Amino acid sequence: MPMRVAIVSPEKEVWSGEADMVVARTTEGEIGVQPGHVPLLGVLVTNGEVRVKTGGSTVTVAVDGGFLSVTKQGVSILAEHAVLSAGSAQS
Repeated sequence: MPMRVAIVSPEKEVWSGEADMVVARTTEGEIGVQPGHVPLLGVLVTNGEVRVKTGGSTVTVAVDGGFLSVTKQGVSILAEHAVLSAGSAQS
């Protein structure tokens, strides 16, 4: 069962949708989140990226700092700056 994911910056919502896995680099190291993950809050690194795996495709978003929040409802990524990488599908 997929989880809900939203990646936002102060300017706009960069990507949102259903995903099977989210991988992000935090100040504690790289983390992979799948549906049912325990709740957590992480600090994103500067000049990092978030990879969202949906079905057979991967959406990549370049992020520059911010936070990752995992709850029962899904994953929220609040980035200081975020840009959808070329070739990634906009939802």
